[in-house]
Amino acid sequence: MGRMLVELHVRDLGVIDDVSVTLGPGMTALTGETGAGKTLLVGALSLLLGGRGDPAAVRTGADEAYVEGRFVDVDGGDEVILARSVAREGRSRAWIDGRMAPIGALAEAAAGLLELHGQHQHRTLVVPEAQRKALDAFGGVDTGPLDGARRQLAGLLRESEGLGGDAGQRVRDIELLAYQVEEVDRAGLTGPSEEAELEAEEDRLAEASAHRAAAAEALDALVGKDDGDGGHASPLGTGAIDRLGEASGALAGRTPLDPLDQRVRASMAELTDLAGELRAVVETWEDDPARLEAVRARRQLIHELKRKYGSTLDDVLAFADAGRARLAALAEMEGRAAALDGEIAQARAEVAATGAVVAQDRRRVAPLLASEIEATLHDLAMPSARFAITVEGEGSADEVTFELAANPGESAQPLAKAASGGELSRTMLAVRLALTDAPGVLVFDEVDAGVGGAAATAVGTALAGLGNYAQVLVVTHLAQVAAQADHQVEVRKMEADGRTRSEVTMLDRYARVVEISRMLSGSPDSDSARQHARELLGPRGPAAGESQ
Repeated sequence: MGRMLVELHVRDLGVIDDVSVTLGPGMTALTGETGAGKTLLVGALSLLLGGRGDPAAVRTGADEAYVEGRFVDVDGGDEVILARSVAREGRSRAWIDGRMAPIGALAEAAAGLLELHGQHQHRTLVVPEAQRKALDAFGGVDTGPLDGARRQLAGLLRESEGLGGDAGQRVRDIELLAYQVEEVDRAGLTGPSEEAELEAEEDRLAEASAHRAAAAEALDALVGKDDGDGGHASPLGTGAIDRLGEASGALAGRTPLDPLDQRVRASMAELTDLAGELRAVVETWEDDPARLEAVRARRQLIHELKRKYGSTLDDVLAFADAGRARLAALAEMEGRAAALDGEIAQARAEVAATGAVVAQDRRRVAPLLASEIEATLHDLAMPSARFAITVEGEGSADEVTFELAANPGESAQPLAKAASGGELSRTMLAVRLALTDAPGVLVFDEVDAGVGGAAATAVGTALAGLGNYAQVLVVTHLAQVAAQADHQVEVRKMEADGRTRSEVTMLDRYARVVEISRMLSGSPDSDSARQHARELLGPRGPAAGESQ
């Protein structure tokens, strides 16, 4: 049976002031005068299912309506508590086990526990997906292999998409990346410092003559001007090195001045080296227009690479390294993609094969379920009803539709369009009698609308039978239905201090006689009505001759 609704608490909803009702297993009938608030209890359960919360339904003088249901696992004993509030002003709120939750999460949690069938609450089995699952459950259709094949195919398709799209796009990516990497490699960059080195060389080559003249002038200052015969032109032309030699000679031999002499000698050695380098500039730096043009062309090439691939040479080189790694990955992807094509084709074939088996099974069991439901409908005051199940669609034939023609001369239509509230409730009852995978709590409102006599007894019998494997709550005005319930709850409207409120009472076997007498004749004190009530109740009522 799964979980059962053991307690329902409703506060400030319509004429309901503050009501708590404890419920038991099997079938429970909710009875009472019209307008007493029975349907409000169904509406409260609808709120737990995520139904629309109408602020107008909040009791006059209250700020919000509140509904709470406690569901307990019949076998394990663990429980789930669902709650919902509807504010007169503001938004609805929801709780699951005391923690605030979105309304959608509350509806999802309640859907596995509770199913409502009535004027406006019959969504579950009119949804195509639910009808397909119901058919599969009835016929024992094994969709496991198909589900597994679909998951396998979906995983392969996701992997294929992750490889960078279709094969043509991957080829284009490889060609572009290979060209880019080859362009950088073809440039033969020597390193991040090459650009600075080329800039310095271009500057040297562009001003070679001026550089030689400057170096010659600096050399003359160090070594003095040449007189043409290898000597100095005059004492005034003596260079800095000679003058330092004179300074060293003046200091030599004077021990206290040795440190200063050493420094002078070190300066002479440094200037001598410098003079050598200046002489190399003067003697070797020549104008080289061809080399200058080559350097300028090289700098332009580097500029173009930086424009395309990075703001620095480091960036360009890093781009090429990353491109080579990406090319290797794409090459590996190409190999995986080729293998994937075969795996995807095989997976599609597996989906088609398993889908064909499922479709065959669904088409086989559909008329069996439809026939069983139709026969039950004939017993539930719908003698002319015709029920059909269409199974359509390619592959596994997932388009399963329950169709009903409630009256003679009508064409069969999908359930939501084919029946009134009472007819649809009885249809849902017939469907549920044929299935055993229902949620733990089934609620029927208006299921006995428009029936009476033997048909009413049949409806009650069907509901009681359903109570053998689910908790069944039934709003009913028929004594024949209420009498077959395991429990009976009376909803009564009371007036006090100028306000109307509802009271909810779980009836004992004596009180059930009185209530069913009222339902039979409108006279709960009538002896004949009470006798008839005892007969309807049978073992559920007091023993013959027993009085309260």
